Amino acid sequence: MKVHIRQRKQSKAGSISLFLEIYKGTTTTPEGKVKILRDYEYLNLYLIDKPKTPIEKQGNKDTLQLAESIRAKRELEIKNGLYGFANEFKQSTNFIDYFTDLMEKRKESEGNYGNWNSALKHLIKFAGTKVLFREIDQTFCENFRDYLKNTATTKSGQPLSSSSVLSYFNKFRACLKEAVRKKIILSNPANDVHNPKVIENKRAYLTIDELKAIVKAECRYDVLKRAFLFSCLTGLRWSDVNNLKWSELQNTNEGWRITFNQQKTKGLQYLDISEQARGYLGEQGNPDERVFIGLKYSSYMNVELSKWMMRAGITKDITFHCARHTFAVLQLTLGTEIYTLSKLLGHSELKTTQIYAKIVDEKKREAVNKIPDINI
Repeated sequence: MKVHIRQRKQSKAGSISLFLEIYKGTTTTPEGKVKILRDYEYLNLYLIDKPKTPIEKQGNKDTLQLAESIRAKRELEIKNGLYGFANEFKQSTNFIDYFTDLMEKRKESEGNYGNWNSALKHLIKFAGTKVLFREIDQTFCENFRDYLKNTATTKSGQPLSSSSVLSYFNKFRACLKEAVRKKIILSNPANDVHNPKVIENKRAYLTIDELKAIVKAECRYDVLKRAFLFSCLTGLRWSDVNNLKWSELQNTNEGWRITFNQQKTKGLQYLDISEQARGYLGEQGNPDERVFIGLKYSSYMNVELSKWMMRAGITKDITFHCARHTFAVLQLTLGTEIYTLSKLLGHSELKTTQIYAKIVDEKKREAVNKIPDINI
């Protein structure tokens, strides 16, 4: 895109008006003709037509120099807009407001929206409600990462898990990446900032004997008990169990199947389930109804889950997501091939599923070490 200084002679004033002609490219008309696109900016600068005195000539020279400086500035601004260099107005945009706008666009995905919302809350605690784009540099990014790692806490006052730190920082990074795409900033200042490392925590799961124990144990909320056991037998995430509708359940010639869009990835998944798992769904309802009506993510449900486990004699720290871990470990233990398990869990990458293979390997090592010393 080019900017040129043009002159237009005033009819009676004896002066020449200066203006900018901004070439914006071409377009094709409905008739198939190429049309040149131009914009014009009048500068309110004038030359003396046919200057005679040295003063008039110098005045024209100075006016042309001023017009040239304006032309160069406009061309640079246009290039900035084209290639991502932020102009003054864009750099003055409040990053917190921009982050909030991106978060609101993710409301359809409850889990993703929740992560963005949590990242925003930590960002505001770190930097306040007004942070201009021009204030965000590599140092800011590194400081926010370190804040998440060393200072930020959960609602209960516990330090954030390493996976949460990575998740929240990646939301921050993604927001900056989108700002680059929208040409608000030139480059992502977080590009050279190392991601926080994820410390692989031991994944809690239930053994088959423990599963049998919780089946027998009393749970105050029947819907919670059925949903948790259903997840143990299918590997479905909490969000997918919670949003499961009767219309997504089909009885095929081969057995029961659910067809649904994963809440986390939005990917369409076909999942065959056992008769045993179908039994925990209960009596068939209307197609548009949720299967597990009354199931909620709440403190009282979480407390009851812990009490239910204790009634079954289980002292592990079990959350609803442990049901998914239980399914994965049991499948591998019973001989299911890891690629098949990956598809059952809806993982997009095999390496995610391989975490469970490590757990099974540990169980194998424990098993071989159970043989007593046979030396006499």
